[in-house]
Amino acid sequence: MGLIKQLNLKGHLLTAISYLIPIVCGAGFLIAIGMAFGGTSQGELVQGQFTIWDALATMGGAGLGLLPVVIATGISYSIAGKPGIAPGFIVGLTANAIGAGFIGGILGGYIAGFLALAVLKRVIVPKWAKGLMPTLIVPFITSILGGLIMVYIIGVPITALTNLLTGALNGLGSSSLLVFGGIVGILSGVDFGGPINKTVFAFVLTMQAEGINGPITALQLVNTATPIGFGLAYFLAKVFGKNIYTPMERETLKSAVPMGVVNIVEGVIPIVMNDIVRCVIAVAIGGAAGGATSMVLGADATVPFGGVLMLPTMSQPWTGAVAILVNVVVTGVALALIKKNVSQEEMDTPKEVEEDDIDLDDIKIT
Repeated sequence: MGLIKQLNLKGHLLTAISYLIPIVCGAGFLIAIGMAFGGTSQGELVQGQFTIWDALATMGGAGLGLLPVVIATGISYSIAGKPGIAPGFIVGLTANAIGAGFIGGILGGYIAGFLALAVLKRVIVPKWAKGLMPTLIVPFITSILGGLIMVYIIGVPITALTNLLTGALNGLGSSSLLVFGGIVGILSGVDFGGPINKTVFAFVLTMQAEGINGPITALQLVNTATPIGFGLAYFLAKVFGKNIYTPMERETLKSAVPMGVVNIVEGVIPIVMNDIVRCVIAVAIGGAAGGATSMVLGADATVPFGGVLMLPTMSQPWTGAVAILVNVVVTGVALALIKKNVSQEEMDTPKEVEEDDIDLDDIKIT
């Protein structure tokens, strides 16, 4: 157990996911916008035979198709630094080539990173060759060993595991989908884009790589709905005769809600930090409702990011819209009911504390 902790496997994975998310965001927006206007992701863009929307969808699809490579490179870099980039990239490409998918990319990243670290520490070369270690020797040895391990040792069991998991999820009944969606919704919502969210993201992204779009859709719809639910809570609280936000928190909402529309949940963190327990409870309730609704209705966005821009990529966009609406309403009602009234003293606090002007005449030099 101590050895596993020392290896910091989770830390390396979360580091790699932090590198992965911007690529997911960029590629996700490209394919979402392209498909929203009728474009399709194509294998090859032949001049004169595609529209700008086809081009956007294809660019996004190409980016998402390399996610196993990105995660492998990120993990390897986190473990071994710059010498881990090349072997992680090559082993990730190998995982893609043999169909090992996202799970293969994750395992390949660990293999490449620790192999690179071992070569750096254990392989002794003459002084004249030390400059070649990070650019030639480490990438060559690690890439060939990691690639062969991926092809001949890891490939078969990973493919079998992926097929088993895919079959199990495809065979879930309505009640199981309700529970599974609720769990995904809770876990993805309660830490507002933090480590728990990223861990669940890695799992559901693996499912999407195998053609199962429901889990990642549920996660992203919960992320989208949560800040909007915070905004709705302000108006519902007024109906209940309550003031639940300070002036500063209301200012935060003005940016947090639009951020939520495009799937950026972190905007509400300043509000959450002022009342962690109640906010987390409300988000967990809303996330469970939204995630369960998404899975049961079969919301199936083909892109793993984009907020409301995900809706046009679904086979039935109304399912995603309903899931967001349920999540927003439940989160808003829960927040409006359980959050305390803001005291009059807090309401009277100015939005910004202005600094006293400095009178230069008061400054004396002796």
